[in-house]
Amino acid sequence: MTAAHATPPRPAVLPEPPFRVPRDRADLQLFLQAALTLEHLTIPPYLTAMHTLRAGTNRPAFFVIRSVVLEEMLHMTLVANLLNAVGGRPLVAHSRFVSAYPARLPFSRDDVTVALRHFGVEALETFLAVERPAYVAEPPGHPSVREDDGWTSVGQFYRTIREGVLRLADGLGERELFRGDPARQVGPRDFYNSGGEVFPVTDLASALTALRVITEQGEGADRTVFDSDDRLFGEARQPAHYFRFDEILRQRTYGPHDTPATGPTGPALAVTWHDVHPIDPAARVADYPPGGEVRRAADRFDHVYALLLCVLERAFTGDPGALRRTVPTMLELRDLAEWLCRNPHPDPERRARGLFASPTYEITSSRLARARSELAG
Repeated sequence: MTAAHATPPRPAVLPEPPFRVPRDRADLQLFLQAALTLEHLTIPPYLTAMHTLRAGTNRPAFFVIRSVVLEEMLHMTLVANLLNAVGGRPLVAHSRFVSAYPARLPFSRDDVTVALRHFGVEALETFLAVERPAYVAEPPGHPSVREDDGWTSVGQFYRTIREGVLRLADGLGERELFRGDPARQVGPRDFYNSGGEVFPVTDLASALTALRVITEQGEGADRTVFDSDDRLFGEARQPAHYFRFDEILRQRTYGPHDTPATGPTGPALAVTWHDVHPIDPAARVADYPPGGEVRRAADRFDHVYALLLCVLERAFTGDPGALRRTVPTMLELRDLAEWLCRNPHPDPERRARGLFASPTYEITSSRLARARSELAG
């Protein structure tokens, strides 16, 4: 039994919204905060798999995972824009925002554990479960959906948000629903991303476009394997997240005429599964001896990540330009993560099993308070 299975998954960080369409503004804000938390939940596991690859190996897989991470950051920003547009306040710099891994995947009837795993089949199978297309689960309240069905996928959850936005725009009026402060909107001048472009959310049309970007980059457009970035942003046509991860797992790319039913029939994609630094998916900072280099690096990583969350919250709540100041922080996090994942685990028993150290993403209230104090000083 692996450590991931020995340690039971923790519950979702914030309570899941009820299984129904948002009924009012406060309801919609609750759903959108949950969506923001969900988008962030995926980023540490994706980054961990990427950083555990041995330097210079598996470059196609490395760049696939990196591209997905960049788009998840875009999704976070678009959700924050939508939450601000309907009068909410994004919560990011809070210990409840960061999952304690391994965590349970929310909005899924399946019992999916999301852990910080090294690159490999188990990690990719988890990523596929996270990005699984809905095809097409109707939102709660639809005649085909029973009240006791529960969430079937992340895609269904986003369709429920979309239905709530449409109903509230019709009931309250578009101008009344989207009455948030436009100064809080993050725009293209504040955020660069090669996987699409962030844009302000100020009305129903932009809100629906934001939700379309998020869902179609994840599961594909119109039941195809491809996203809609070529139509929305003029970028190259590419597979959605689910199918990019599927390419790695099957070691074959999707061709221009492939479908979810055919699977990938394009050129082979080279993957060397052994070129990885194995890690303990249940690792904790406390596993690393105090005073050692690994412990100092792991503590530093968590502190810098807390700084990043504080700056993100500042960017999402009134200072969009703060996003441009996150680049040095992200580079330091990358360097710390790579250093940790290339160092044998300091515990003799784990080292004997061939395990390496890794970041643990333990972002506590005290770490966040120290980060806020440092930024204020």
